[in-house]
Amino acid sequence: MQCGHQTRNEGFSNWESRPLRGSQALCGADSLSPPKLLPSLNPTYSKSCFGFIPGLECDLALNLVGQHLVRQLVVKGVREFLQNHDPVKPLVMSFHGWTGTGKTYVSSMLVRYLFQDGVRSPYVHQFSPIVHFPHAEQIEQYKENLKSWIQGNLTNCGRSVFLFDEMDKMHPGLIDVIIPFLGPSWVVYGTNYRKAIFIFISNGGGEQINRMVLDLWYARKDREEISLQDLESAVSEAVFENPNNGFWKSGIIEEHLIDLLVPFLPLKQHHVKQCVVNELTQQGLTVHQDIIQAVADSIPYFPEEERVFSSTGCKTVASRVTFFS
Repeated sequence: MQCGHQTRNEGFSNWESRPLRGSQALCGADSLSPPKLLPSLNPTYSKSCFGFIPGLECDLALNLVGQHLVRQLVVKGVREFLQNHDPVKPLVMSFHGWTGTGKTYVSSMLVRYLFQDGVRSPYVHQFSPIVHFPHAEQIEQYKENLKSWIQGNLTNCGRSVFLFDEMDKMHPGLIDVIIPFLGPSWVVYGTNYRKAIFIFISNGGGEQINRMVLDLWYARKDREEISLQDLESAVSEAVFENPNNGFWKSGIIEEHLIDLLVPFLPLKQHHVKQCVVNELTQQGLTVHQDIIQAVADSIPYFPEEERVFSSTGCKTVASRVTFFS
């Protein structure tokens, strides 16, 4: 049995599920077929990466710069979830870190391996607080809309993926409306909601992550020595106690519904240079050391005097490559 067809989320202009013409469904309501390697939209993705999990792991290793924890956690978590034909609950991941460290990049890469059309798939639903939930006074209406949208689309496709971007800008209290879909009890109308994937993306907790990494640097320790256990509690507490964060006093954290809290570490200058090389390659440009150095030198770093970690990660690398090329 395959998923019923549906449309993408286009600004919530229509909260009803509607037929989709010519859609592809990787998601089976009862089981997941072993997926093939999907064609990449990014020419820097390696053609030598074959198979779903090996391919994802390979692409993360080749193209995700400076994030050893992310590679370990995401690959292991997704592998175990997809290999379980009867998961206890949906896979819920929360990506935290400073801007430009790869949070959106990783989520896009993951859904590209899950669905032929990647983030454009009708079974991938993206939510932005600025676009979809802009007005605080309409929060109750947003709750009803969000609950209906998720329930309708999970009924059509139990393998759907839901991406919540900029959780640090979400109105507090809004996201808790989806708590019933994140736990172990949702098997309704013959659809197993526990096969869905939810990903939260947030800059929240980024300051705590940066501080931890900076403290290690001052102590002459390498950032690769950091473990999830070093960061998880501090990040969870930071977003839970911040009244300006979408996870403020959230039952999602309180009830431990997040399976994987994934910290993205700040990037050092040699990581930025690697991003420049990747960008030059992607644009089909010759890799020149003077361009690499010029782009890396133009980016702000912290601490200001030592210039160790990029203040913007690799976020502005593409535009700077264009400028210096």
